[in-house]
Amino acid sequence: MTYLLHRQINHDYPLAVAGQREYLFDADGKRYIDASGGAAVSCLGHQHPEVIAAMQKQMATLCYAHTGFFTTAVAEELGEELIRHAPHGLSHVYLVSGGSEAVEAALKLARQYFVERGETQRRRFIARRQSYHGNTLGALGVGGNALRRAQFAPLLTESHYIDPCYEYRYREPGETPEQYGQRAADQLEAKLIELGPESVIGFVAEPVVGATLGAVPPAPGYFRRIREICDRYGILLILDEVMCGMGRTGSLHACEQEGIAPDLMTVAKGLGGGYAPVGATFVGANIYDTIAKGSRVFQHGHTYIGHPLACAAALTVQRIVRRDNLLDNVRERGAQLMQRLQARFADHPHVGDIRGRGLFQGIELVADREQKLPFEAKWKIHASIKTEALARGLIVYPMGGTLDGSIGDHVLLAPPFIAGADTIDAIVERLGEAVDAAIAAAGQAKAAPSASVPAILANA
Repeated sequence: MTYLLHRQINHDYPLAVAGQREYLFDADGKRYIDASGGAAVSCLGHQHPEVIAAMQKQMATLCYAHTGFFTTAVAEELGEELIRHAPHGLSHVYLVSGGSEAVEAALKLARQYFVERGETQRRRFIARRQSYHGNTLGALGVGGNALRRAQFAPLLTESHYIDPCYEYRYREPGETPEQYGQRAADQLEAKLIELGPESVIGFVAEPVVGATLGAVPPAPGYFRRIREICDRYGILLILDEVMCGMGRTGSLHACEQEGIAPDLMTVAKGLGGGYAPVGATFVGANIYDTIAKGSRVFQHGHTYIGHPLACAAALTVQRIVRRDNLLDNVRERGAQLMQRLQARFADHPHVGDIRGRGLFQGIELVADREQKLPFEAKWKIHASIKTEALARGLIVYPMGGTLDGSIGDHVLLAPPFIAGADTIDAIVERLGEAVDAAIAAAGQAKAAPSASVPAILANA
């Protein structure tokens, strides 16, 4: 009997009772490798003693002070820490309690920026299909996941979409990755011309697409071209690094690897490593200055923004990542993870693509590898892999609807930054067993490929 409204009703969840480094333990004493960090959250693993000590110290002095009345030393320190290492042009941070809140704040800041400039006609956002930016109504409104949006569509704000930058599905035969990146980015310019650029606030995108596509990186040059288009038409570039940021891809910010800086950027997850709910919206100097010289009030706020306990956790997590040179380990273990995935799955008849950066990688499952045809949605291959992985003491992040929100399956991996070589080997070994078991079960049930992929791509 439970009095909780769980994500999945009538599902028998194991009871988590303890964590230690890269492991979680349930009430039966079973140990799981947390190979996805929950949802790419637990960058330092579980129960790091220094983070716990910092939180206890903060609790002993001040647990809460409303930001309408006070600032706190720990919030100011966190802000300084984040901006000191931020992409060029980002001058301030707005501290929130998670990724969806960070995106909501970015959308509101973007709109208010133009209102205070007298450009009140700007009301539209452009994003990408098969993107995910959060589950609150504003964030869901700009997100491009058709399945998540469907039942709430009448409540969502106006947004417009272009294709994702998704080489495995969209790059044409004979086209170089650079040519494809240019073509994919040019869709933004075409959409701006279609809508009228004077009506558009900004373009929202994940530098490396997370949950909805499974660690899909951009093609070479894609984001440089996007940045040029945003500048040419006077719209804001809003990067969502909630999942792929704060070191996950091997650089502190994923956009560093693209050679660009955004106007607004959101982070969460790895910011606090799961020790407390925390996120942040990075604000460009031009946006900050416009509001500071205008109304001087950001018309937004939540009760728990800048929470001292969350700030203490995030500040300590970030200092440990820097002090212990953990991004070096992300790159080293990330290279190992890619090598091991290639060795295990490169010739697998039902793995169509292996992709990602750093400790943020994924595989895409297909029923027909030559034609890249996914399994029919009814077989729920991703759910079967999750079940088989858990049975083997492995936590991964599988999702369905990779192509259009309905069909397609992938598995996302996001191990902690502290992972060692043996842990990476064990992750891939157990994942291989889980994938094979899930597909064998589907084969016994005569799972068939979906034939609708060409139509989906043609109508995108």
